[in-house]
Amino acid sequence: MIKGRCECGAVAFEVENVRDTVTVCHCSQCRRTSGHLWASTHAPFDQLTFLNDEGLRWYASSDHAKRGFCTHCGSSLFYRMNDEAGIGIAAGCLDDTSTLHISKHIFVADKGDYYPLPDDAEIIENS
Repeated sequence: MIKGRCECGAVAFEVENVRDTVTVCHCSQCRRTSGHLWASTHAPFDQLTFLNDEGLRWYASSDHAKRGFCTHCGSSLFYRMNDEAGIGIAAGCLDDTSTLHISKHIFVADKGDYYPLPDDAEIIENS
């Protein structure tokens, strides 16, 4: 089991397995909700078990997706397409990230002007 949580612990979970790749999204919406960019892995939603969901709230960030965050500390934790069987999990909230690696950067056409694009993975202008 892989465990994860928000900064204050008001949202804590475990998941059986996550994808070993991380997607980094540079779109303006992800930059606003995370404060920089969104880096996430993915798992089937039915493999996710909440150990504490006291602070968990969902925000409909568009007509087709929602974002899960902690109302206590503000940690941005999840991204889920409506009616999708899977869930995006913020890589930074996982306790053990030793098996993860960045596989691609998406929506780089929208990236902030204050940082260069890294050359560690595939670059996709718009996804």
